Amino acid sequence: MFSTFGMVNTWVRVFQEYYSRTILSEQSSSNIAWIGSVQFSLNMMPGIISGRLFDIGYYRETNILATCLFIISAFVVGECKRYWQFMLAQGFAVGISSGFLNGPTFAVAANYFFGRRPLVFGLISIGSSIGGTVLPIVTRILIPKVGFAWTIRVLGFILLLTTGTANLFLKRRLPPTNVKGGLFNLPAFKSPHFTLYYASCTGIHLGLFTLLTYLDIAAIEVAKVPVDTAFYLIALANACSSIGRVVSAILAGWYGPVNVLGCFMVIAAVMTYVWPYSLNLGSLIFVSIIYGIAVGAFIGLFSTPLSHPEFGVQGDMGRRTGMLFTCGSVGVLCGAPISGVIRDATGGYAAVGAYAGSTLVLSIVLMISAKWVATRSLWGKF
Repeated sequence: MFSTFGMVNTWVRVFQEYYSRTILSEQSSSNIAWIGSVQFSLNMMPGIISGRLFDIGYYRETNILATCLFIISAFVVGECKRYWQFMLAQGFAVGISSGFLNGPTFAVAANYFFGRRPLVFGLISIGSSIGGTVLPIVTRILIPKVGFAWTIRVLGFILLLTTGTANLFLKRRLPPTNVKGGLFNLPAFKSPHFTLYYASCTGIHLGLFTLLTYLDIAAIEVAKVPVDTAFYLIALANACSSIGRVVSAILAGWYGPVNVLGCFMVIAAVMTYVWPYSLNLGSLIFVSIIYGIAVGAFIGLFSTPLSHPEFGVQGDMGRRTGMLFTCGSVGVLCGAPISGVIRDATGGYAAVGAYAGSTLVLSIVLMISAKWVATRSLWGKF
């Protein structure tokens, strides 16, 4: 989680701005942004395949192959010179390989824990928070000192250490199970609570990352915050997301994951509406802290309800998680470009905040509906 989401966050916070100033200065901002958008969406999309492979017993082999592609791709990025090379190496190769790595991680944990799964899932997701804080800072500091190529090599060696360690210790505990339903279990969507919850998480992915994508840019353009200071607003949000992951995991054990998720998503929606009107550094820091906590709660908990028997048997956990990640990837792929179009059309961020916040509100309604349907089915602490 440190490695995969760390690389995704490094794109958003360092590479996009660096490429637009230097290596890919002849390309439009939109073209460059597609590299990161493809990488981010593919970081989740392969979950449907990796989850199924996990269920039928091919987790370790898949993990090793994905790690090799991930590390090689990371090193190759340092040698790229042209747009298509960056798109292939950083957009597709890094995105696909990281997607095969992070999806089954929660399924592995589900093999070992049941009663404390919300807490365990929250602790696991802290890795993405730490990676999203540390790797962008390392990259930003190293590029002026050692150059782009050697910065990428340093990142590659860090990722080799972290993913290599994971490969040594991660293994499934329960025997593989070939559950019926195929790669993408479409019959599962006949269950209303299943469909509503997946639709809710897809909608949240559509609106949740808008604020993080444009927080530093809006701070520079609207609030006139210095560039170096604006960079650390995202770092602050990522660091605070660790708090949200742990706190929400503890609360989920008492009140149920969906109840806790809904509360934190309401906070995220409010902050999204408020963000465009934060016109000074103090208010932006406040938004970064509160929003980071709310985002951390979602990332740490959104796959937790899938471990409940009402979603399927234990042997189907990998596929369920993979389906959720794949559905979420659609929202991730479309969310930032839609926000960009709204920003360009209106010339400001008020409409962007209204769009993203309203998307979150609609998704919360869907989540509440899923909870209501589940409760009618006597589904305990969903």
